[in-house]
Formats: sequence, structure tokens, C-alpha cells
Amino acid sequence: MLNQYRNNPDFIPELDFVMEEDGRIIGHVMFSKAEIILADGSFFPSWTFGPISIHPDYKRKGYGLKLLQYALGKAREMGIGLLQMEGNIDFYKHAGFDLASRLRIHYHGEPATSEVPYFLAQELIPGYWGEREGTYCPPAGYFVADALPEAFEAYEAGFPVKEKHLVPGQLPQFCQSCGKPLTRDEDCALEADGSFCFDYCKYCYQNGK
Repeated sequence: MLNQYRNNPDFIPELDFVMEEDGRIIGHVMFSKAEIILADGSFFPSWTFGPISIHPDYKRKGYGLKLLQYALGKAREMGIGLLQMEGNIDFYKHAGFDLASRLRIHYHGEPATSEVPYFLAQELIPGYWGEREGTYCPPAGYFVADALPEAFEAYEAGFPVKEKHLVPGQLPQFCQSCGKPLTRDEDCALEADGSFCFDYCKYCYQNGK
């Protein structure tokens, strides 16, 4: 996705960072422009970031927080006043993030009354957001794989085939039938061919039915 996204006007090249350790790239984070739709229908400038990634060999050693704090400092220097993102509050709270609903910023596709536990926000410049209320709009560039499928597939073809798995630390998915959290592959249903179905739990969907 990033290979194509870097050509998108929402991408911010000055806030695209890698972290190195002993000459090895072990982490990455990038920032992007976003918008919030206010109650009167007007748009308010905002920003987001992600994906933030740390090599598995260096996870849970403080590298992710160090990279994030550095990036947030640079964003603040550039005058970026407000950030929203999807992430795990247990990690991002250490960098100053809180539930976006507490800033009266609602998540697209969810009722305004919902407290979405993975939708987070932080006002980098005090007073930037104030007492406004609105709904977050993710950057259109995030859907570059859908907009440019041929370019995306051509780039992906140069890498080994990847299999999707649920691993510790990532945000849980939820069964679309009963709402059960799906935190491990073993929680998920199986398709008729034996592959995992990540949309349903093993109790609601079995062997493709």
C-alpha cells in the first residue's frame, strides 16, 4: 500500500520516518492529511498516522513508543494540531492519546453516540480543536489498493505469498454474527477448503456454512 500511497497528495513526506538499530531498519511510521466534517457540513483540517510498525525482534522493548514520540514532536513543530487514528489505547495512551469521543470526534460509519474503543485522538496544539464536534473522514489514499488494483497487485507479486493471521497485540476483530472477539486464529471459523475465515467465529460458521 505504501508504495502507491506515497504518490497520493494526502501523504506528508516530511513525516515519513524509519527507525534503525545497528544499521537495520526496525520500525516505520508515516503521517497523512485527513478531515473532520463539522455539524454545519464544513470541513476542518486534521491529520492521522499509520501504519506504525516495529520488527518482531524489537517489540515490547520501548522502540515503538520512542519512534512515536519523536514523530509526534516533529508533527507539532510543523503546526499539526490534531491527530486521530485507529489503535490500541493500552499502547497509545502512553503517548498522550485518548478516546476520540471524549473530544467529541466521531468515527465514520458509527453512530455519534458510540464510544469506539479503538478510535483515538490527541490535540497536539492546545486549543486547536476547541469545543467543536464532528465526524472523522479517513484519507481517500488509504484505499489505494482498491483505486489502483493493477499497480498494487504488480508490486505485491514481487514478494513471497503472505498468509493472514491474528497475532497477540493487534486489535481484535469481531464475529459479524455474535460479536465475539477474534484474537487468535483458533477463534476463527474455517472455510470449506480449511482456510481461516476472519469474519466469523468457529461457533457461528463452520466449513463454509
